Amino acid sequence: MVDLAINEGVKFNFESKIWDVTLTDATLHMGEEERGEWTKLPHDLVFGADGAFSRIRHRMQRQSMFNYSQEFLQIGYKELHIPANTDGSHKLDKHSLHIWPRGKFMLMALANLDGTFTCTLFMPHDGENSFSLLKTEEQLIAFFAEHFPDTKAVIPDLVEDFFKNPTSYLVTMKCYPWTFSDKVALIGDACHAIVPFYGHGMNAGFEDITVLREMMEKYGDDWANLLNDYENSRKPNADAIAELSYRNFVEMSTKTADPQFILQKKIEKWFSEKHPDKWIPLYSRVTFSHQPYAEALAVGDKQDTIMKEILAIESIEEIWETESVEQRIIALLNE
Repeated sequence: MVDLAINEGVKFNFESKIWDVTLTDATLHMGEEERGEWTKLPHDLVFGADGAFSRIRHRMQRQSMFNYSQEFLQIGYKELHIPANTDGSHKLDKHSLHIWPRGKFMLMALANLDGTFTCTLFMPHDGENSFSLLKTEEQLIAFFAEHFPDTKAVIPDLVEDFFKNPTSYLVTMKCYPWTFSDKVALIGDACHAIVPFYGHGMNAGFEDITVLREMMEKYGDDWANLLNDYENSRKPNADAIAELSYRNFVEMSTKTADPQFILQKKIEKWFSEKHPDKWIPLYSRVTFSHQPYAEALAVGDKQDTIMKEILAIESIEEIWETESVEQRIIALLNE
């Protein structure tokens, strides 16, 4: 991506530290140290794409009428590693998302192209079944033997990885407005950092860029109106994917072990295959379509309400693949 940008005339300044911005004239302040001497870098317009702990947003937060919230989950995460087999093949099914749901904590594994898996252990920082209680090799091995016994053969470097890799935090950050006049605008995590349980943090940032590009074609050099429409368009969708991401953690850690939830997913898959024009599951709407997040969330909530009523039908476990259930879903969709 850097090479492509350079080919389009973008200039990169690596190893440069930006400490502040003057909002009124879009001047960046660069220096080696926060309390040292700074160099002024004047610009026509600045986009703050500097992450969840953005310096650009920090300056905007000091303005009146700027709303900001930052919420850390009590859950942290640590990355582990499943190596490939000696012949380069995967130790687990490479076409599946592997989840070990344990209520308030879980382990998950995602296949990589080289035959390995990236594993992530999500669990509370403190309390019962938490990172704070796993201080020794013996405690770690005993914990995995109790809760994830089938991983012993596929995570040979568990102890080394666990104590070498950092325990990271999960934060949801929201703010508004995302812009200051026609001089400064926030994009990506700088204005909507989310937890990673839908895998859409980067995608949401790319959507910001896509919308900006569309509005550049619409507004031309009218940056004041362009940026105003940009933030008003993207804010509801950023809030929606934040909510979806948190819900997906609850779903993966708890509901995937619930027989009722598994039955619900079977019914949804069965009905959507028969009526793809009437029912697209929420995950598919978010991941495999261009439908805005806010719209997908609203439709998903309606679908969930319908499924609660379907699951309440007497003996639904035995009759879920029948015409009567199919027609009941259609009737509820038409209400």
